[in-house]
Amino acid sequence: MLHASRPLAAATAALLLSTLGAGVARASEHPDDVTAATRAALDPALVAGRGADLGMTELEAEDATTDGTVLGAGKTDQQRRHAYTLTAEASGRDAVQLHRGQEVEFVLPRRANAITVRYSIPDAPAGGGIDSPLRVTVNGGDEHVMTLTSRYSWVYGMYPFSNDPQVDPNPGWWKPEPDPVVKPFRPNHFYDEQRLLLGGTYGKGDRLRLTVPLDAAAETTTIDLVDTERVDGPATQGSRHVPVTRFGADPTGVRDSSAAFDAAIAYVHAHGGKVWIPAGRFLVTRHIVVDDVTVEGAGSWWSIVYGPVTPRATPAADGSTHDSPGFYGRSAAEGGSHHVSLRDFAIEGDVRERIDVDQVNAIGGALGGGSLVEGMYLHHTKVGLWLDGPFDGLTVRDNVITDQLADGINLHSGITHVRVTDNLVRGTGDDAIALWSENLHGASGRAADEDAYDIVDHNTVQSPVLANGIAVYGGRDDTISDNLVADPVREGSALHAGTRFGSTGFDGTLTFTRNTTVRAGTHDLNWDIGLGAIWIYALEGSISTPIVISDSDFLDVTENAFMVVADWPVKDLYSITGVQVRHVRIDGTGTNVISARAAGSATFEDVDARGVGQPFDDDCGTFHFTGTPEFSIVRIGDSNDGGWYAAGSWCDDRPPVVEPPAPSPWAQP
Repeated sequence: MLHASRPLAAATAALLLSTLGAGVARASEHPDDVTAATRAALDPALVAGRGADLGMTELEAEDATTDGTVLGAGKTDQQRRHAYTLTAEASGRDAVQLHRGQEVEFVLPRRANAITVRYSIPDAPAGGGIDSPLRVTVNGGDEHVMTLTSRYSWVYGMYPFSNDPQVDPNPGWWKPEPDPVVKPFRPNHFYDEQRLLLGGTYGKGDRLRLTVPLDAAAETTTIDLVDTERVDGPATQGSRHVPVTRFGADPTGVRDSSAAFDAAIAYVHAHGGKVWIPAGRFLVTRHIVVDDVTVEGAGSWWSIVYGPVTPRATPAADGSTHDSPGFYGRSAAEGGSHHVSLRDFAIEGDVRERIDVDQVNAIGGALGGGSLVEGMYLHHTKVGLWLDGPFDGLTVRDNVITDQLADGINLHSGITHVRVTDNLVRGTGDDAIALWSENLHGASGRAADEDAYDIVDHNTVQSPVLANGIAVYGGRDDTISDNLVADPVREGSALHAGTRFGSTGFDGTLTFTRNTTVRAGTHDLNWDIGLGAIWIYALEGSISTPIVISDSDFLDVTENAFMVVADWPVKDLYSITGVQVRHVRIDGTGTNVISARAAGSATFEDVDARGVGQPFDDDCGTFHFTGTPEFSIVRIGDSNDGGWYAAGSWCDDRPPVVEPPAPSPWAQP
């Protein structure tokens, strides 16, 4: 029998259970008893105005009705957020686990004809994944069977990770776990997503049920969430469109269409027009090079480019040892590509192993000169967009990027005037969005290597398995604004700035404004300390230019809200100054508002906090303890509120974690 995984009023619960016992209810019977729509597993009112708006409705499995097991029930926040667990990688740090014959049912809060299911099933004993069915019905009919897979999830060990559950730790690498390690060692990247078009459009009160068949191969099927949406039918070909099928592309996906795509692009270059990808599945086995061309599809649910990862006979000039489907601009060394538009189609890769020398990304190269990537669905590649500069001028908007083995979006070295806006990036294996100003040309070429004047705004980032939600490694005058970042898992947090990975330093002003983080401030298992919901890290050089953090909300912080840190071997060499925090609200921290583990300074103005687990400034400076700490915390005026520093200032290397209350509406004075 199904039961409500969240408490229901007694009368409502009794009526629901009696109805389910007789079969699935029709919409008209209980139109108001709907599953709560959420954003980042919270009431949407708590995150209003932040993140992407792509027309999807998020329904968390733990808010639905089930006869399965709610994994987070009875666990503390620390237990649910501990890395290498199914709850840590789930949206909202909770999910529903089903055994054979069990089910979870969602009552639709609004009209939908399509769903995305985020799920996890076990790996094969020797790795490589399994397939297992999931039955989908609406109101007891419109039955579909989804074939779930774990072939793109479950990696093990240390960077760059392995598909082998018996992999050993990297020789010579420090780790906190004692030898011999328990195997499988550090399992992670548990979840995958799959989309399904339903047989019709359903409305508020209709009942969507996911059932694990009795003959399922998977011992357990874990459901994290369902996104519902109303998908329009395929767009029609316009008068200026040149279809790839004219040149032999196969919409059934049987024959290789790579050459047909090249031919269509060549024709458009010679005669004008736009390349058109009609509805269908098109097999592509290598990169399609694009320059001064528009490639459009009938919609990302309808026009799908897919293909395998295939070994190369000899490595490519860039070092790649494999080919895969992707759309690439010319390299910056070749002059880059300009005036490229990639719009409204899906790229489905088959990347199951992270090999960092391989260019097996959905979109790559140098795409500048007013280029556009819009309305794309990028899935199962190594990186959604890995772009190598220098180049100038690109917009990346309204895309869905999920289940990448590495980053979601990485702007690498010398990329300027780019706007990344209104994208959903979920379940990445590394930074979800990164601006990486790698210093490739030394001090004399620093300016050319900086990512500069870039804007990352109104994106939703969820559950990056490794590293950060949005990270900035060096650069000049970049702005991170109006984003919603939730549930980072390990070795990173929601927002990050650092001199790392061979980056340039920072010039101009780095601005973080009007962002909301949720359940960030992750506990780092290597350092055994909490990382801030936003953390600033001086590893390879001091940070002295202004970093402005303003008009933002930090909700349900696992440990501390702000961390400034220099790595121990360089703590007396590098400092962090110029941090300015103003007009910020903090709703719940496990430990402190500020943890300082470096020399430097920060100012705080109009910082209002409540539910603070440890209400003191955790100021360790550089750990010399010779008097006044080497990090100066300056509060401007009397505008800071909430008692977050009432107990004073001292150094507690690892303060006890106090579980904060759940976020709630902020009452204005």
